[in-house]
Amino acid sequence: MPEGLVLDAPRVEDGAAIWRIARDSEALDLNSSYSYLLWCRDFAATSVVARDRDGEPVGFITGYLRPDRPHTLVVWQVAVDRPHRGRGLAAALLDGLVGRVAAQQDVRTVETTITPGNTASNRLFGSFAERHRTGVEREVLFDDGLFPGTGHEPEVLHRIGPLGGPLAA
Repeated sequence: MPEGLVLDAPRVEDGAAIWRIARDSEALDLNSSYSYLLWCRDFAATSVVARDRDGEPVGFITGYLRPDRPHTLVVWQVAVDRPHRGRGLAAALLDGLVGRVAAQQDVRTVETTITPGNTASNRLFGSFAERHRTGVEREVLFDDGLFPGTGHEPEVLHRIGPLGGPLAA
């Protein structure tokens, strides 16, 4: 974890900062500010924020447990504020979140979708699997033709697991 930062569960009052970080990432599909408020209220147990010394969010991960697969944590979005990038914060957020949720909810698999052109996310989740000595299965979940309009790359499902060992400690 980069010095001076702490991991915490998001709070409703973090919603605006999380929305801003997502907007400024220039990589995420930006949801409405309202959705981030709801996420902080309803999915705080499966999400995480990194806070600076002043308690302000500087990075986040939103996630949820799949209703039909309660041992699967779906990572929805990952973003780090520009001044904090390149210091391993996204990896610390991911390790911290998955470790906490795995211990509390017996999570054995992490799923996320990543577009082929999102090099940073592909590296983040690939290195997560390597650190935790587990496999990654990939398949197209949503083909680009399913998205309205044009220009959206396919979303490739990354299924990482089984989890265990030092991750759940």
